[in-house]
Amino acid sequence: MRTPATPDRNRFRVLVVEDDDTIGRHLETGLRGNDYAATWSRTGTGALAAFAHAGYDVLLLDLGLPDMDGLDVARTLRARHPDLLIIILTARTDDIDVIAGLDAGADDYLVKPFTLTVLLARLRAHLRRRATAAPPQEPIRCGDLVVDVTARRCLLHDREIPLRPKEFELLAVLARHTGAAVSRETLMAEVWDENWFGSTKTLDVTMVGLRRRLTDAADASSSPSRLPRITTLRGHGYRLEHD
Repeated sequence: MRTPATPDRNRFRVLVVEDDDTIGRHLETGLRGNDYAATWSRTGTGALAAFAHAGYDVLLLDLGLPDMDGLDVARTLRARHPDLLIIILTARTDDIDVIAGLDAGADDYLVKPFTLTVLLARLRAHLRRRATAAPPQEPIRCGDLVVDVTARRCLLHDREIPLRPKEFELLAVLARHTGAAVSRETLMAEVWDENWFGSTKTLDVTMVGLRRRLTDAADASSSPSRLPRITTLRGHGYRLEHD
């Protein structure tokens, strides 16, 4: 069944990297049937070669490839294509695997088995958000931390902290509500999608990564840092606050 149309969606080029013939063929056919320009590769080497010859907007990446680790593919293509949307498709469910995938540069993580309907909903949410142009916003200062939403930069003492896309978006939402409690539901709706399918564990994993990167940046700074803290509010959400 075709999903409701999304404006200009057929301009998006999707590379599916999956060694399972049944899954790969199903994804390629389903995506094409919903107006995406989909290509299917069975290996990591084939995926890297495909990017060398053509441009893609989305990478749907299985981790268990026959020739190389999918995480290496994600790292390589993230470094070469910062704006690429990377969604990992895998049967690995442990937190450490989720963290490794997100740290490798993935924007999202979908655990097998999943339905084509859920995958299409995730794609629409990500692509819709990327296509929405927001008006310029003044940088937000929290202690010595500066969150520049318009430039998508996070600075500590004028030195940039490298954050993954979802880590930055999560920090930006908290920074816009500095001092206020932000519920898990609000964070999921604003950072991921109001119609999110599945567990909110993705939020917790992303929060762990964000806290670690902020702490590492403060530890590496040559100057004492007034870093805001992210307080966990049990049963509700989180709050960004600073002295």
